[in-house]
Amino acid sequence: MSRFPLTPEQIENATAEVLAWLRTRLLAPHAQLHVDSRAVCNGDVFISYTLDDTNSHLYIVDALQRGAAAVLVQAGQQTPINLPVLEIPELKQLAGYIASAWYGKPSCGMLVVGITGTNGKTTTNHWIAGALSSSGIPCAIIGTLGTGLLGHLSYTGFTTPDAPQVHHSLSVLRSLGAHAVSMEVSSHALHQERVNGVNFDIAVFTNLTQDHLDYHKDLASYESAKVRLFDWPSLRAAVINRDDEVGRRLIKHVATRVRVISYGISLPSRDSDASLYAIEIRAINTGTAFTVLSDWGRAEVEVSALGAFNVANLLSVLGVLLAADVPFDTAVSQLAQLEPVNGRMQKFGGRINMGEPLVIVDYAHTPDALEKTLEALRQISTQRGGKLICVFGCGGDRDAVKRPIMGAIAERLADSVIVTSDNPRSEQPLSIIKQIVDAMREPKRARIIEYRASAILDAVRAAAADDVVLIAGKGHETTQEVMGRKFPFSDQNHARLALELCAIQAQTKSE
Repeated sequence: MSRFPLTPEQIENATAEVLAWLRTRLLAPHAQLHVDSRAVCNGDVFISYTLDDTNSHLYIVDALQRGAAAVLVQAGQQTPINLPVLEIPELKQLAGYIASAWYGKPSCGMLVVGITGTNGKTTTNHWIAGALSSSGIPCAIIGTLGTGLLGHLSYTGFTTPDAPQVHHSLSVLRSLGAHAVSMEVSSHALHQERVNGVNFDIAVFTNLTQDHLDYHKDLASYESAKVRLFDWPSLRAAVINRDDEVGRRLIKHVATRVRVISYGISLPSRDSDASLYAIEIRAINTGTAFTVLSDWGRAEVEVSALGAFNVANLLSVLGVLLAADVPFDTAVSQLAQLEPVNGRMQKFGGRINMGEPLVIVDYAHTPDALEKTLEALRQISTQRGGKLICVFGCGGDRDAVKRPIMGAIAERLADSVIVTSDNPRSEQPLSIIKQIVDAMREPKRARIIEYRASAILDAVRAAAADDVVLIAGKGHETTQEVMGRKFPFSDQNHARLALELCAIQAQTKSE
C-alpha cells in the first residue's frame, strides 16, 4: 500500500498526463498494458513499478525485446536504455487508474460486486454471478477459478489479477455482453492496490479468521486491508456478515455512508438483529433447508449445498440481489437453483446401497473453514449412522501458526484423522505434518501418510458405506507444489479413483 496516498485530483491529472504521453508513442489501436514482461506483444506497454527488485531492468529489456512500444517505470528506478520510458511517482498506486482510463473505464458501465473475507469468497462469487444472471442481469466472474462468463472461465492463477489485467478483463467481459461482474478481492490485492480504478458498486464481507499472517503479520493489519474495500468512493451498498466480530465493527464503520444489508445465522449465542437471517437450518437428504426472515419478508429455502456456513454464503448472495434491486421473491427463488462450486463441499459417491462412503472434497485450508466444514459433515455422518474421517495437511511457506490449530480441530471434530501433504512447496512435508500432529492430545491416534494420493486411497478404502470422508485443503486445485515444481494432482480425481478401486475390489470379493 502506498505511503503517500494521492488525492482524486492528483490521480486524475497524473492519469491524463500518462495517457497523453502514451498517445504520442503512436501505439497500436489494441495495445495492451502489462506488468509481466513475458505477456508483452509487439506494440504493447510495459509497466515496471518495483524499486526493490534487482532484476527489474532485466524485465524492461525483456519487454522491449518482445516488442514493447513504451515503458512506464516508477520514478527513481534505474533504466538501462534510452528508449520511450516515462518515470512516474507512485506508479503502483496509479497503475489501476491508468489501466482503467486506457481501456475506457469499463467498470463504470457495469454493476461491479467486490467480495472479500477469509472464507467463502469463491463460492459466494460464483453464486452471485449465477443468481444475477438468472435474474436478468448477465454477470461475469473474476476470481480464484478464473475469469469469464459462467461456464467459460479462463484460469489466471490469481484470486485477484494485477491491476492492468483486472481492467483489461473488465473491458473484455463488457464486450462479451456482461452487464455485471462479481469479483473476489483478496487482502493481498487491496494491500497491493491491484483493484485501484475499479468502480465497485456493492461490497461483500464474508468473515475474517486466521490466514495470511505470513504476509500481514497480525490480524489487525489483515483486517485493515479488508476494510479498504468498504471505504471505496464509488460504493453504494455493503453486504456484511453480522455474525463476525469484524463484520459488526465494519457495519458501524460504513453505516453513515452507504446502504448496509447485514446478514446472520440466528443462534442463541449470536446477535440476530440483521436485515437477513436464517433460522431452522437443517440437513436434508438433498442438501440443506432453512427459513429466511428479513426486512422484505419470510421465505422457506431448500438448496443442494451442505452446511450452515453455506447458508451464510447464500444470505450474502440474497443481500447482493436485494442491493441490486432484484425483488425479494425473485431473489429467493434463485437460491434453490444454485449448485455447489467446483472443489467446495463437492460430493462423490455416497450411495449406501452400493457400499459407497460419501466423499467430500473441499478447499478448507484455514482453521475456521476446517472447523465449519467438519461441523457440517458431522450432521451428515450422524444421519447416515457412520463415522467422520478427515484427510488434510497444511501448505508450506505459508502461515505456520495455523498448523497446530488445525490439528487440534481435526482431532476434536473427526472420528479418524489422516494427516498428509498439502502443497509443501520448499518445506519438508514431514516437518509440516509434525507441527500439525504435535498439537493433538493423542498424537498417536492420527495416521500419518505423507503421500496425498495414498492417504486419500487409504481413507476411502477403510471407510464403511455409511461413513463420510472429508478431503480438505486443495479443493479445485489440479497441481501439487513440491520444491519449486508443480506436479499434476487433483483431489477430485483421486477421490473418484479411490471409489472406483473400492467398487472393483468389492465386486471381485463377491464373485
